[in-house]
Amino acid sequence: MKWIAALSAVALAGCATTTPPRDQFDRLASLCGKAFEGRIVSPPVAADASFAGKRLVMHVRECTRDAIRIPFHVGDDRSRTWVVTRTATGLRLKHDHRHRDGSEDKVTQYGGDSTTPPAAARQEFPADAFTKALLVREGNVAGANNVWAVELIDGRTFAYELRRPGRFFRVDFDLTRPVAPPPPPWGSR
Repeated sequence: MKWIAALSAVALAGCATTTPPRDQFDRLASLCGKAFEGRIVSPPVAADASFAGKRLVMHVRECTRDAIRIPFHVGDDRSRTWVVTRTATGLRLKHDHRHRDGSEDKVTQYGGDSTTPPAAARQEFPADAFTKALLVREGNVAGANNVWAVELIDGRTFAYELRRPGRFFRVDFDLTRPVAPPPPPWGSR
């Protein structure tokens, strides 16, 4: 009789466990509502001067079944939001850029679809056709070769990265030390 009680306890304990996140989207969603401070870890270049000396904060602010909105604050600049969505084959990363009044910047909604399996800790997003056309039209021909990446490292670090020939930018965020959520991004309700 004791062994039946012990077996029942083990079976019930197994039912009480949570399912681990299946993919990068689920891992990001598990951070919903939290904010984290980051630092630039790529070599300093002139193109990143607007980030120098400013507090960098990501806020996993809005999460639905198919979309995660992550505002990226650079000091008092609340113009940037990363939008990660599910697609039929993986994930999509877009950049939503807004002005202080909430209107869209002329360079916005750019990004691409992941080329890595959704379960991979590192997701890479080469510029899609829309992005290439937008950046070329706006005079950023080099940007047509952009590849963005987001990476979760051991549940301790979230990294955002931009690479292209002659350009590398990376910010690492410390997930072990949440910070107070910042104000809403520009254009948010």
